[in-house]
Amino acid sequence: MRPLPKTTTGNSLSRRQILSSGCAAIAATACIPHLASGGSNKESLAVGQAVVDTTPPLGIELAGFHKAVGNERRITGIRQKSTAKAIVIRVKGQTIAIVSLDILTVSAAFTAEVQQQVAEKTGIPALNVRVCATHTHSMPTFTFLRQWGALPKEYQQQTLQAVVKAVQQAQQDLTDAELYVGKSAVVGGNFNRTTSTWKTEKQFDKQSTDAERWLDTNLHLLRFERTGKEDVLWYHFSSHPVCFRDTQSGPDWVGLVAEKVHAKTGVTPGFMQGHAGDVNPGDGHIWIGEAEPTATAIAKGFDAALNSCKPVSVDEIQVVNDSFSIPLDMELLKEQLDAYRSAPEKCNSGEWVDAGFAKAWFDAASTWNLEQSVHKTPMSAIRLGDLALLFHSSELYSFYGLQLQNRSPFETTIAVGYADDSVGYLADPVAYKTKEYAAVTVPRILNLPPFTPNAAAALSDLGHQLLKKLT
Repeated sequence: MRPLPKTTTGNSLSRRQILSSGCAAIAATACIPHLASGGSNKESLAVGQAVVDTTPPLGIELAGFHKAVGNERRITGIRQKSTAKAIVIRVKGQTIAIVSLDILTVSAAFTAEVQQQVAEKTGIPALNVRVCATHTHSMPTFTFLRQWGALPKEYQQQTLQAVVKAVQQAQQDLTDAELYVGKSAVVGGNFNRTTSTWKTEKQFDKQSTDAERWLDTNLHLLRFERTGKEDVLWYHFSSHPVCFRDTQSGPDWVGLVAEKVHAKTGVTPGFMQGHAGDVNPGDGHIWIGEAEPTATAIAKGFDAALNSCKPVSVDEIQVVNDSFSIPLDMELLKEQLDAYRSAPEKCNSGEWVDAGFAKAWFDAASTWNLEQSVHKTPMSAIRLGDLALLFHSSELYSFYGLQLQNRSPFETTIAVGYADDSVGYLADPVAYKTKEYAAVTVPRILNLPPFTPNAAAALSDLGHQLLKKLT
C-alpha cells in the first residue's frame, strides 16, 4: 500500500482531501498512520479496534478432522499466533461489538457468557455483541464435536477473558471515523469442493436455483478511516481454512493474509467467514499443506477491494435479533437408530465413520426426545447505512449465501457464518439425496438430529425477513 502524500506540516492528507484533489487511486490504497490525536463525538460514527493474543498451550487437542479415541491430534508447536480481534462501532449512543476469533467453532453458551461479561464491563447491550469463529482447523473447538476435537475447558475460559478484554480495549479506542466499502473477485482463492463444475456470483440472478452448485469469489472489505489514528480494516471471504492438517496451531491461510496486509498497511485486518460449507481454499490444485498460494490470491483481492472502496454514510445503527428454528428430520433419525439397533456390526464406515464413533452416537441419540421438531440457534442482522451484516451459525452452502445477497434490499450485504453458535452444515437438497458427509455425518459429530433438506432454504428466508426489518 503506497503511503499518503505529505502536507507542509508533515502530517498525511486525509482521504477526503485527496479525493477532493482528484487523487482517488492513491487514496484507495493508502493507510493513515497513527497520530497522537483522536477521540470521538458521541453523535457521529466512531470505531475502535483491539487485538488480543489467544495462542493455545501445547498439548491440548486440535479440532476439525476425525481422530479416533487414543489417536487425538494434539498441539506440538505454534505455526502462528492466534488472536481475538474486536471492533466496536458507535453511532448516536447505539454501540455494537463484533469479535473475530481464531477458533474452529464457538457455542451458543460461550457466546452468551461473552455477551454477559461484555455488557457488565462495557455497557454494550448483550444482544449487540457478535462472536464469529474464523473456522480454522488448526485450533481447538469451543463446541462439542464427537471424535473431531475435545473441548479444552481451561483454554476456553482463558479465551473468554481475552475476548472480553479485546472488546474493552476496542471500546477505549473509539475514534471518529468514516466508512468505505469495497469489493473484488478473488482469482485462485477458493473453489467448490463438491463438484468439478460450478457457477459463480457473476452468473447468479433471481432465477438461479440450488439444483446447481455455486461459488462466491467476492471479497468484501470494510475500511473505517479514523481521525488521527490508523485505519480499521475488516474483510469477508468464503473459504474453509483447512490448508494444514498437522499438529501446529494457528489461523491457517487467514493468518498469512493478515501478515501480508499488515506488511503493506500497518493494520492487522479482522476477518469474517462467509458461506464456506462447500468451499475449500486455493484453486483446486495446491492447497493441502500449503497455504501460501491461497493467501497470496486473497491478499491480491484484498488490495483490489481496497482500491474499489466507496463511501457509505452511517447516521445510525440498527440491530435485529432472532432465533432460527432449524427443522429436524426426526423420521430419518428414527431410521438411523433402527439401522444401528438391528445391525451395529455393519455401522463401521462411511456415514458411520467407524464402529467406536457409531456406538458413541447411538448411545447419545437413544436418549433424545423423538418428538422435537426444531433446533433453535441465534441469528441477527446489523445495518450501517446501506451496508447490512447478517450473522448465522451454520456452514452454509454457497447458493444460499449468494441468494441472501441477491435478495437483499441493501447495496452491500455480507452474510457471516460460524457466528454466535455452531450447528454445522446447511446443505442443499442434493446433498441429502446423495448422503453427502455434510448432510448425514456432521449432525452426528455435533450431537444433533439430522436436518430436513429444506433447512438451508428456511435460513435464507428468515435472513431475508431480518434484512427487510432493517429497512
